[in-house]
Amino acid sequence: MTFILIKTIHLFAAFIYGGFLFTDNLFCTKIERTYGAEKYKEIRESFMKYVRKVVPPSLIVLVLTGVYLFPQVFGTVSDAGLTWFQKVMLLKAFLGLWLGLRGFLQVYFGIQPFLFKSHRLPLILVVTILILTQIRYLPL
Repeated sequence: MTFILIKTIHLFAAFIYGGFLFTDNLFCTKIERTYGAEKYKEIRESFMKYVRKVVPPSLIVLVLTGVYLFPQVFGTVSDAGLTWFQKVMLLKAFLGLWLGLRGFLQVYFGIQPFLFKSHRLPLILVVTILILTQIRYLPL
């Protein structure tokens, strides 16, 4: 029962974080074209005022629940080595931890990333994680 509850919380946190990235990358950029740079700054700040209250905590919940779920899903390593599933899970875990660490350091410590300051790379990584989630069950 605990596994299902934690997995449900993990999925909701993923929807919040991924939804923000989709909205920011795909829709908010269009607002600037429609309203101009000055009005866009005002609209974006209004949007971000609410986002800052919800998205960073959901990212932390996402990472913590992922850390909890990982050992339960990963399984044991056989003498033959890692399976396809385990390799994909390791890649997913690395990308998720990187996103979580980047977001945590940026929001709570004010450490800005040296590269990729926009939300485009996190969106690409989230989409990659979603794809990995689906292909990990392929029999390879």
